[in-house]
Amino acid sequence: MRCQQAWDVLDTVLDPEVPALSVRELGLVRDVVERGDTLDIVLTPTYSGCPATEVIERSVIDAIDAAGIGPARVTLQRAPAWTTDWISETGKRKLLEYGIAPPGPVAAEHAVTIRIVGRRADAAIACPRCGSHHTERLSAFGSTACKSLHRCLDCREPFEHFKAI
Repeated sequence: MRCQQAWDVLDTVLDPEVPALSVRELGLVRDVVERGDTLDIVLTPTYSGCPATEVIERSVIDAIDAAGIGPARVTLQRAPAWTTDWISETGKRKLLEYGIAPPGPVAAEHAVTIRIVGRRADAAIACPRCGSHHTERLSAFGSTACKSLHRCLDCREPFEHFKAI
């Protein structure tokens, strides 16, 4: 019962970099395990160097404690690596509403383990404001490493795209 309560509480913990999504909707929460009197919250950061990891850990523990279902601890699980496929459909909808173009699925034929040289043409990303596919990438990186910066050539608005990884 405490585990289900914890999952419900984690629906309310917002990601500090994209506060339109909860850590659950972003796919960061891998498991909740009851170990004796302690809840172990298993998180997978979006990437190993994510600067928000410590803030997310603290927010998760604080939310569990505030709900009165603690004590809790966070375990970071970096393998398997987080993928944008773990973002829930609700999360993708919320990204779009927030003004960030959500990622599509990572197609196996486009998966790249390591790319040392070369570039592939990006498919046109739909503008989250007007829906146009007449867009261009301005930068491979946006406000964080997991997003890229784009511009719509029709409505002229800049927007970020959550990269599919």
